[in-house]
Amino acid sequence: MKIAGATLNQIPLDWTGNTLNILGALKEAKSQRVELLCFPELTICGYGCQDVFLSDWMWQKALHILVSRILPEAPDMAFVVGLPIKFEGDLYNCAAFCDHNEIQYIIPKQNLAKDGVHYEPRWFMEWPVGKQTEIKIDDRIIPIGDYTVDYKGFTIGLEICEDAWREDRPANRLCKRGVDIILNPSASHFALNKTKSRNDLVLDSSKNYNCIYVYANLLGNEAGRMIYDGELIIASHGELKFKNELLSFQNFQIGTWDTDDEKSISIPEVDINQEFRRAVSLALYDYLRKSYSNGFVLSLSGGADSSSTAVLVAEMIKLGLKELSLSVFLERIHKIEWYEGIKDSKAPEKEIAKRLFTTAYQSTVNSGEATFKSAKELANEIGAVFYNWSIDDEVEGYTQKISKSIGRQLNWDQDDIALQNIQARARSPIIWILANINNALLLTTSNRSEGSVGYTTMDGDTSGSIAPIAAIDKPFIIQWLKWAEKELGYASLSYVNSLRPTAELRPSEKSQSDESDLMPYPLLQSIEELAIRDRYSPLEIYEKLRLTWNGEKSILKPSIQKFFKLWSRNQWKRERIAVSFHLDDYNVDPKTWCRFPILSSSFKEELEELEKAE
Repeated sequence: MKIAGATLNQIPLDWTGNTLNILGALKEAKSQRVELLCFPELTICGYGCQDVFLSDWMWQKALHILVSRILPEAPDMAFVVGLPIKFEGDLYNCAAFCDHNEIQYIIPKQNLAKDGVHYEPRWFMEWPVGKQTEIKIDDRIIPIGDYTVDYKGFTIGLEICEDAWREDRPANRLCKRGVDIILNPSASHFALNKTKSRNDLVLDSSKNYNCIYVYANLLGNEAGRMIYDGELIIASHGELKFKNELLSFQNFQIGTWDTDDEKSISIPEVDINQEFRRAVSLALYDYLRKSYSNGFVLSLSGGADSSSTAVLVAEMIKLGLKELSLSVFLERIHKIEWYEGIKDSKAPEKEIAKRLFTTAYQSTVNSGEATFKSAKELANEIGAVFYNWSIDDEVEGYTQKISKSIGRQLNWDQDDIALQNIQARARSPIIWILANINNALLLTTSNRSEGSVGYTTMDGDTSGSIAPIAAIDKPFIIQWLKWAEKELGYASLSYVNSLRPTAELRPSEKSQSDESDLMPYPLLQSIEELAIRDRYSPLEIYEKLRLTWNGEKSILKPSIQKFFKLWSRNQWKRERIAVSFHLDDYNVDPKTWCRFPILSSSFKEELEELEKAE
């Protein structure tokens, strides 16, 4: 039998668009003579519907779409498609096994995702192991529950995403029921290097349970924050039979394998720099087209964070054009009218950037020539619109009004933070004017390292529509820019790659740098991982770093103390992080991964314990 997985780039509650993707994938699969197709989790409504799942009309609409629009037009083949179903008063995350233009079985999810970025128990119930019953849909009685399906000589079982990651997983029981094929419809969010874990899961499952295992994941930036890589994997009895290229710009992909084909393939190597490039580029493209915005605006400082953000916009254009035709790329961002003016260009990516991407270098008296040149050269290489203006008049106006009101001149000895912040904050209103004029998305550039310790100015560098790199650390950004200069050919990045990170908010004689304000970035990253990702106490972190940190040991205690004080003090800032993409195995966004009280004791007793440690 020829079997397949399909990945889809869906949108929550986009009933028409989602249906077209499903039918398009079904017809493409049929043209390839597929007999059994597995779609991702909650395919019809979209995975990221959030609290709309709590509305009764929603699951009823999803079921209506399947029965009245998908099944009548589906080709003659079996397929599994995801949707919510309410049964006996509770809502379940289900997969419908369909054949002969009818629902044959409904298989609910037994284990809900409830850690990290997932909150499924807020909306769904877990289906009891072994429970088999029936549900009436229209005039038909349909089996619902922990069933296997006999189809063309094969016995088929299902695990829905999280089901497969639990120790007590359905496959433990399905194998005893003689299944030949396990289908896994998934909505597994992207994280760097996560594909390795999925490959291991699928290969090991097919070997340990003596079966064919088909894994099908969602694709794209579906609902704003999560990125799905569209991974399709088919393995048979411990051998890899199919694996696709991840993070496609297409609306759907099909991955097929014929059970008579004995050839196996090897698992490709993972390059996390390429993964980061492709994931953020796809997320930006999807966010742009799904929000019907006219482009992006960026305050381009010439530093590492804004430079990486600019390169990612440029890569969004390059990767999109490489995979899609020019006309399709423009049509999907609702700019097909640009086609005639670009089609004959020898550098269409620059022509698109000129229309799509606006940047501005907003200098103060504390800005340096090196960062200006870094920003200008990068914008020119990309093809973006580049403006340059000074905000000294605005800063002077604010500071003089305050000085007059309080009866003294502000000065760096007494008012350091206030004088720094007003510069960062004064940049926001004017760049927002550009975003409003263009009806564009304002990109903000804070990274995870800065977010964890609050090294950001509220309504300054946190001000924006999207924060593309807010979930990745500064050391990664620094090395990625060097990789991008060498591997992606951005010669202009030589300027930023020669600079040390600095906010350029203090006078030059004060020699400001990010690491002198905070601590060495590699140490900050190590503390952050242990504290936030691994949830260790200050003392436990000290005991671990004392053995592993290769730098000066005397800075460990004060750095750990500084981190926890700044972390607990600045939760209110993290509560206002702009929409950010989840990129790593953790982030500090309280709307997705890490919730922390806005008011707390600031680890007072725990830091006292650290101070006493030898």
